[in-house]
Amino acid sequence: MTIRLPGAQGALRVYEPRAEPLAVTAGTPFTSRTVFSAAHVVADPFADTTPDGPAAVDWEATLAFRRHLWSHGLGVAEAMDTAQRGMGLDWAGAAELIRRSAAEARAVGGRIACGAGTDQLAAGTPAEVRAAYEEQLAVVEESGAQAILMASRALCAAASGPDDYLEVYGHLLRQAAEPVVLHWLGPMFDPALEGYWGTSDLDAATEVFLEVIAAHPDKVDGVKVSLLDAGREVALRRRLPDGVRCYTGDDFHYPELIAGDERGFSHALLGVFDPLGPLAAQAVRVLDTGDVTGFRALLDPTVALSRHLFRAPTRFYKTGVVLLAWLAGHQAHFTMVGGLQSARSLPHLARAYELADGLGLFPDPKLAEDRMKTLLSLHGVDQ
Repeated sequence: MTIRLPGAQGALRVYEPRAEPLAVTAGTPFTSRTVFSAAHVVADPFADTTPDGPAAVDWEATLAFRRHLWSHGLGVAEAMDTAQRGMGLDWAGAAELIRRSAAEARAVGGRIACGAGTDQLAAGTPAEVRAAYEEQLAVVEESGAQAILMASRALCAAASGPDDYLEVYGHLLRQAAEPVVLHWLGPMFDPALEGYWGTSDLDAATEVFLEVIAAHPDKVDGVKVSLLDAGREVALRRRLPDGVRCYTGDDFHYPELIAGDERGFSHALLGVFDPLGPLAAQAVRVLDTGDVTGFRALLDPTVALSRHLFRAPTRFYKTGVVLLAWLAGHQAHFTMVGGLQSARSLPHLARAYELADGLGLFPDPKLAEDRMKTLLSLHGVDQ
């Protein structure tokens, strides 16, 4: 069987899907790295809603996908940008997601960390931003999940300089019940975060970030760095206080950063591990044995897919992630909250299918092929 796929210039080409998926098996918990997959949400396709209305979530399908990730030993990073925070999922929906997912984690013994931000606040003073953070931090802690302090659009807009960041984060860390993960999300993921930490100079911003951590090392479990700059991440992780982890959020260079070097390594908190979950878990188990070459042999070939999904404008990577979840059979439709299924072109989606199929990511390749042909047919591509 073959499938006709549109290329970037619009011409159709013939692709022959693979017949069998990659063989992956569950195994023991990871021992050498802490690994989280940021997880997407599944929309309710029958909800009568609008792109700017409240998100309508299919809760059972959403939780089933988290059970899938936990079954492979991955932790779930919940209510992050992969779950469309600020791009279709508002704070009310995120709070419900946190409560439901944390309860599910307790029921199945899965690890979970949840994002606390300020997206219930459109704009405000630094004091109002701090109060918004406190409200969300309380929801996360009451759910029993670990907290991830997400970057705040409102703080970026309100802060007059680095001192406002030091004050807000210092206040939050002092009152946090347990050590948190600090998330530095670059503007390629959210343009509203340009100049985070009070400056657009990344070297100066790094110093502010490190000052926040140095003042409260006992309250920082780790940092999640999403700047797509491997060299900068390595330099940062070498300066972290003892006991503070670096969780890579670099969806372009994750194999080398997780593998590490003679001076250390990164743990992982990655959106691309949503579609790569089983394969990524198998690679980390190989790394647990000390086999860096085997780890890289499994994970390096996935980078082409990840770079494609996260190509500029990077913030729309969620569309490809949900497409692959549908093709893999994790949900019954390709519909997203906020109508974001329309955010990528048909050639982009076709290439995502081809790369994922080549990796053997689809448990049922024939199902994936049939669903991709349906999508192509809806866009006028006859097979």
